[in-house]
Amino acid sequence: MTNKTLSDHMNWRYATKKMDPAKAVPAEKVEAILEAVRLAPTSSGTQPFELFVVTNPDVRAQIREAASDQSPITDGSHLLVFAAWDNYTEERIDEVAQLNKDARGDLPLIDGYYGNLKSMYVPRDAETNYAHAARQAYIALGFAMLAAAEQEVDSTPMEGFDPASVDKILGLEELGLRSVVLLPLGYRDSSGDWLLPMAKVRKSLDTLVTRVD
Repeated sequence: MTNKTLSDHMNWRYATKKMDPAKAVPAEKVEAILEAVRLAPTSSGTQPFELFVVTNPDVRAQIREAASDQSPITDGSHLLVFAAWDNYTEERIDEVAQLNKDARGDLPLIDGYYGNLKSMYVPRDAETNYAHAARQAYIALGFAMLAAAEQEVDSTPMEGFDPASVDKILGLEELGLRSVVLLPLGYRDSSGDWLLPMAKVRKSLDTLVTRVD
């Protein structure tokens, strides 16, 4: 694993459709993935989401029912649920500002920066703010998938679920959160995954990239 490049890891990973329920991801690998989520960049450093690590079999079974019966949710050993803030509030932005002061000192520019942020974000409607927060969660999702690949842990990003049901299962509304995306973690079942033997399909660089020199 140490001699592999980033491209090697990215070519190795795929959206695993069938996981082996007999293989659990070791705690240290899960922690490495969680640390990647923690360190992921977000707009203005707000980190406007929370991450739920679900291992309880009954809870994962309920979430599977709300997610079109996708088996990696229960066959993997861990399920990550990214849940974004339902809105930006003065209190939430003040907490971010205080976190910055604790780490960097009580600098006037911190109050100015986050005061300006409050003046822009707080008056907006909640749905606009939730959509912005959800996009930050997706940045962290990308880092989680890369970290999982680096740890040679399989993962499958999932949008195909009923957010209202997942919110109810996890009690997210009471926390001011809304579920955004799911990420089961586990190990591929090489004998049962129809996608595994197929070639990775991506657009060519010439098709995807426009270079403005």
